[in-house]
Amino acid sequence: MSLSIQALLAFFPILLAGILLVGLRWPAKRAMPIVFLTTFIIALFAWEMPINRIFASTLQGLGVTASILWIIFGAILLLNTLKHSGAIRVIRAGFTNISTDRRVQVIIIAWLFGSFIEGASGFGTPAAIAAPLLVGLGFPALAAVIVGMMIQSTPVSFGAVGTPIIIGVDTGLKTTELSTQLASAGTNWEQFLMLITSEVAIIHGIIGTLIPLFMCMMLTRYFGKNKSWTEGLSIAPFAIFSGLAFTIPYALTGVFLGPEFPSIIGALVGLVIVVTAAKSNFLVPKDTWDFEPAKNWPSTWMGDIEVKLERLAGTTSKLSLKKAWLPYLLVAIFLVLSRIPSLGINTALKFVTVSFKDILGEVGISTSFSPLYLPGGIMIMVVLLTYFIHNMKTKELTKAIGESTRTLVGAGFVLVFTIPMVRILINSGVNEMGYSSMPIAMAQWVAETVGGVYPAFAASIGALGAFIAGSNTVSNMMLSQFQFSTATTLGLTGSVMVALQAVGAAAGNMIAIHNVVAASATVGMLGREGFILRRTILPTLYYVIFAGIIGIIMLYGFGITDDLTLYLESLKN
Repeated sequence: MSLSIQALLAFFPILLAGILLVGLRWPAKRAMPIVFLTTFIIALFAWEMPINRIFASTLQGLGVTASILWIIFGAILLLNTLKHSGAIRVIRAGFTNISTDRRVQVIIIAWLFGSFIEGASGFGTPAAIAAPLLVGLGFPALAAVIVGMMIQSTPVSFGAVGTPIIIGVDTGLKTTELSTQLASAGTNWEQFLMLITSEVAIIHGIIGTLIPLFMCMMLTRYFGKNKSWTEGLSIAPFAIFSGLAFTIPYALTGVFLGPEFPSIIGALVGLVIVVTAAKSNFLVPKDTWDFEPAKNWPSTWMGDIEVKLERLAGTTSKLSLKKAWLPYLLVAIFLVLSRIPSLGINTALKFVTVSFKDILGEVGISTSFSPLYLPGGIMIMVVLLTYFIHNMKTKELTKAIGESTRTLVGAGFVLVFTIPMVRILINSGVNEMGYSSMPIAMAQWVAETVGGVYPAFAASIGALGAFIAGSNTVSNMMLSQFQFSTATTLGLTGSVMVALQAVGAAAGNMIAIHNVVAASATVGMLGREGFILRRTILPTLYYVIFAGIIGIIMLYGFGITDDLTLYLESLKN
């Protein structure tokens, strides 16, 4: 079978998902079972993947699904707990005191607070936390999900304390042969990874600065009375200032300190600067933008989860703003502390772990579930603390648990088809035909087709990997070696090409199907995935197109090289 046919067949499940979700506007609960079955058939008959491996991959996917559902449950439970304690009303009033402008609120909550959560936790957590918080503050559920998905761009490459680089690129690229080549070039793997980290931080810093403005424009265009892009543009000075308040410390941290803390430090510095600026009305436009009254909203904007604060007695009057925010602060602190290996907290939390190695005897296909270490477990622990901190009644916590459990059912049904489909694609590299895995086959075809202009598409390949896997880390693991090899073949700088992969994989999280499903579930928006994808594709295209332009300039305009490239060139000569 030719490479072009392999690529077409490998791409078909993704194309089918796009047609059903975006084109025909099917809900994911109808579309994804069909996509899963299609992937199963292609893997079995076209790739001749052993059926035992397909079933093992499916079981692995179900294990990953359990972890994702656990995160979703923790996020929903935290929101519902704060709703019943009265904290959400206090938080909402606090944001109103900073600014009543919804554009300012979305920059502070989604762009900055969401980026902090991404830096601390990753794996879709920021959308799962920020989206329901935005709903609690009076945003339409649909707007909250779209904005929540847009968080998963700039901070993602350094999310979960640098996991996409430290684990994704390291696992996907580092080999004994490469380490030997680096040593011969007078450097080592740690320095090379630091070079990649610096390039990722700089590219993200340039592109990500405009994401807050994109968020505001998406709000005003799709959820404003006048359906106007210009109402979003009117806040451009403040939005770009907010972008820079994050991206400058973010990029500097990546260049000088490494991959662990750019998103965390960028967000913390940005929060201090932007909140102070908003309170002082610095660069804030005189016009204040808000949604129409909720009674005028289309039903399609509304989720099944209603946060009707005015109907909750709660204990609002007893809660200060600091006390209301304390649970979210505790989540952030616990997430950061649990992700720093030197503290040993992660080891303690992972003590309770259910692992399944070499499922059905298939070497390398494994899964595990660590309920305390996952963000869901941490949020549940914070919920228990909140019960006492906010002096809640037992019936209030019971209601929160019941509401959260009911919300989980719909997301579970969709994800039990989506994640197994992803694992079949990723694990298809072991087959009777000797083919590369399906994602690699697609990437190879693109590289061979476009030749020397491939750097313009490198970020798009990374985004495709994240769209399939729903993870920057997994995309980097799958494709870093391919991207580096392509750079070597074309005589280009390997570190830049891998950096473009990491940047594109971050952007791809904005359209990753199971991330959309997970975020939608937290606000009761299951069934609207296609509409959400049609909106989030816009910032995704912006991201990968500009990453491609920057890559071309770096590689051909400035002629950037690294020690390894010079060494490989000397071997050729």
